[in-house]
Amino acid sequence: QAVVDFERLGEHAAAFQGHDVGFCCLGTTRAKAGADGFVRVDRDYVAQAAELARAGGCKHFVLQSSRGANAQSSFLYLRVKGEVENLVQAVGFDRCTILRPAVLLCKRQESRPMEWIAQQFLGVVARVFPTAYSVPVETVARAMVACALQPGEGKVKVLENGAIHELGKA
Repeated sequence: QAVVDFERLGEHAAAFQGHDVGFCCLGTTRAKAGADGFVRVDRDYVAQAAELARAGGCKHFVLQSSRGANAQSSFLYLRVKGEVENLVQAVGFDRCTILRPAVLLCKRQESRPMEWIAQQFLGVVARVFPTAYSVPVETVARAMVACALQPGEGKVKVLENGAIHELGKA
């Protein structure tokens, strides 16, 4: 495990060398970092990490994005997620897998009241429609590992929420 300073990521290029597969789940919230900070973390840091990974020999990059990611979206969150997907694909990995989960179900240490309410509601909905609106973070993690272990099917593969559920089954 290497600890890096993302404000000086270029100084940590050695941490990105010699890995066949790179996994990226980096992100923050606009509420926590402000609009500029959100863009810096969710787009700029991720794109720079992908470039360093590729330069270090990474062949397959696995990126957690978001359902609805679209570089032309009028919503900042979805636009930034779409932009970073495009930037990561442009790096030129042999394989690039993008996961677009819906609402992530997880326990957080920090207080996010609106997210907590949404998770409670979606937890109930998930009992009837398990793959429609949410996904446990453990399922996303298993799907990320599974796609790295499977033989490649094309240069870029995008997995939407239903496919993440399927691939991430225990």
